[in-house]
Amino acid sequence: MTVRAVIFDMDGVLVDSEPVWEDVRRSYVIDRNGDWPPDTQRRLMGMSTDEWAEYLAGRLVPGESVEDVAYQVIDRMTVRYADAVPLLPGAVETVRRLAARYPLGLASSSPRALIDLVLGQLGIAGHFLATVSTEEVDRGKPAPDVYRAVAAQMAADPAECLAIEDSAVGLRAARAAGMRLIAVPRPHFPPGEDALCCADVVAGSLAEITDDLVLELGESP
Repeated sequence: MTVRAVIFDMDGVLVDSEPVWEDVRRSYVIDRNGDWPPDTQRRLMGMSTDEWAEYLAGRLVPGESVEDVAYQVIDRMTVRYADAVPLLPGAVETVRRLAARYPLGLASSSPRALIDLVLGQLGIAGHFLATVSTEEVDRGKPAPDVYRAVAAQMAADPAECLAIEDSAVGLRAARAAGMRLIAVPRPHFPPGEDALCCADVVAGSLAEITDDLVLELGESP
């Protein structure tokens, strides 16, 4: 089917946020005398706000409520982003280029407050027809809920949507939603080969996502 809409992930695709999330959540846990096992950030990637806050409250900082964990961590993230958004190379240019030809959506595991802050800081909020946070759907990634919700808001058939993702859970979520899929892996948190197999194309950077590539994906069986 022809690609008629493009849906971006945000964390790891438009902004190099995973190291920031790890630093903020780790410092929050350590400030409360908790432990931060080495694989914690990878476990949290793709979780909705309720899911990762429940994980931290239940396993790493017992005694803190889920609501307080979420509030405190998001507040720290807001302060970091207000100081500087860790923009990835080519992010703004790619959004603007694709927006000239396709309706754009965004399916993010970040909370609504951070989505709006980041897109506003980058000056690209107006390019997105629909943005959905996993806190606004029943299940976070790798469930397909957030991608299906974005497609529904755009009145688009998921089979005619192209998703751009970086993480293993995000790749699985977009594929489960029935979308064409480009993977742009981040070196700090690369997805496994089993997740990369979900992608139609693995790109080394956003600059490789050209109009011709999107057209070819729309023509492929």
